[in-house]
Amino acid sequence: MTTELRVLDPSEWDRWFAALELAFGGVPEEPEERELWRDLTECERSLAVWDGERAVATAGAFSFRLTVPGGASVPAAGVTMVSVAGTHRRQGVLTSMMRRQLDDVRALGEPLAVLTASEPVIYGRFGYGAASWAQRAVIDTTRVRLDVPAGADAVTLRTVSLAESSAATEPVYARMVPRRPGMTARRPGWERLPLLDPPGSRNGASPKQCVLAERDGEVVGYAYYAIKPEWSWAGADGSVIAHEVTALDGAAEAALWRFLCSVDLTAKVRVDSSPVDAAWLRLVSDVRRCEPVAREVLFVRLVDVGAALEARTYQAPVDVVFEVEDAFCPWNAGRWRLTGDAKGAVCARTADAADLALSVRELGSAYLGGTSLASLASAGRVTELRGGALTEASVAFGSGLAPWLPHGF
Repeated sequence: MTTELRVLDPSEWDRWFAALELAFGGVPEEPEERELWRDLTECERSLAVWDGERAVATAGAFSFRLTVPGGASVPAAGVTMVSVAGTHRRQGVLTSMMRRQLDDVRALGEPLAVLTASEPVIYGRFGYGAASWAQRAVIDTTRVRLDVPAGADAVTLRTVSLAESSAATEPVYARMVPRRPGMTARRPGWERLPLLDPPGSRNGASPKQCVLAERDGEVVGYAYYAIKPEWSWAGADGSVIAHEVTALDGAAEAALWRFLCSVDLTAKVRVDSSPVDAAWLRLVSDVRRCEPVAREVLFVRLVDVGAALEARTYQAPVDVVFEVEDAFCPWNAGRWRLTGDAKGAVCARTADAADLALSVRELGSAYLGGTSLASLASAGRVTELRGGALTEASVAFGSGLAPWLPHGF
């Protein structure tokens, strides 16, 4: 087959997006979702493969800024909307798009590319490593109590309409972004994402609601949630669906969770996504009754090893030489000396003997501090060449807070 790979023209967006929908099962997105993604698509960063007039493969990128350990906001390409039609698989189409995309990211000077994967097994061969985890849970509020910290009673709660919530919630989100690795700063337009609430995606739940946590007249947290009424022969058995809970301090967060766990006519709180070190895990009386389940969410690819490792800080002094394997982006391959601490870092090419050998995928996994190099070594993914180097690097790459991506893209 003769195909053509080219940058997406805005006039082609409908056909391009329809090809994406078809590759993901053929169920059209809800109109408001489609409108949002149309508005957010950066066509100049989107690729399409055409077979005649038919779009047979898609890929895009968003211009993000990603928080890394130390709090810096680093330019990152948010890889998205990747698909290949079933009729054109195993013909090198995906590889050609990944090749073009990473070359473009490098040309733009972005040291990182990140993505969320519908099929994680696909992206390791292109150098992406699982770097951020999230967990879901079902809190049985009939059997679990919350032990909230001092100060929670000083927090007042106020409900607001979904339409007016952004004015209060976005400043809180913006203040949280530099605190936790893996979070993305919201560019104009992205504030619409938490408000997305198509009726066809509610699965019997109420429209999305918002409650604000306030102290001394200042908004210090918020929760987006919905309620799904359910009844059994014994009575009310409804669910609170916690879409997002964000707060600037522990007392405010505890007040929000206490509210969600005490909604009338409900027996459980379904946590859509939370960090693996979320505060609610320490508030509940019985974690086993909450059934937490974790999975990888954000995959990181170092497009420029030197710039990426210099962009973050390290929680302990480190001086280590990496032997990096990177077949797909060969400009990264070879030896790099990383010297850094909590104040900053330098990473440059070196001819010195290597201390650790690994692929760029493992560097991506460890980059945000949520996966230790030592754990990767135990799986045979990292090789220690100098005694003590593995422990030194593993401690340095850690993060005080687990990385977390609050929303998909």
